[in-house]
Amino acid sequence: MFTLVPSNFFDPARGLDALKEVGQVDGKDCKVEHLDIPQYNAVLVYTVDGDSIGNMPPIAEVLERLPECPEYNKILCLHKEGRLYLAIAQGKQLLLANEYRAADFTTAEYFIFLAVKSMQINPEVSTITWMGKLGEEEKMSLYRYFKSVTTRT
Repeated sequence: MFTLVPSNFFDPARGLDALKEVGQVDGKDCKVEHLDIPQYNAVLVYTVDGDSIGNMPPIAEVLERLPECPEYNKILCLHKEGRLYLAIAQGKQLLLANEYRAADFTTAEYFIFLAVKSMQINPEVSTITWMGKLGEEEKMSLYRYFKSVTTRT
């Protein structure tokens, strides 16, 4: 579980409270950690299991790499272990950072389109960047909607 908090409102002592505002937190074996995301003036607050302390959630890497996207409309996706991690920014303004349960590419694509539409971003003038490998069929499916499709490893 994770949430973003604006840097100027973040209090490390209240990290657990920030998470409780967005979902149910299992307090037994749960530890709260945080990571500064200075390029977006935000702090990523997240939980880790007792045995995986120090492991950041995949959304952290997505947020850290989002500024590498060269276009004004920045759309960066990571599909890993049945989850889609998606971040969207316009220029230096972060619009969305979320995780969706997406067992397959088609489901991931659905959530991408839903998010892009809700942020009022025109995909026909936007480049989508995919972290990791993307098959040719998947790439062509995205090309039907986006101006360009790039991949990053």
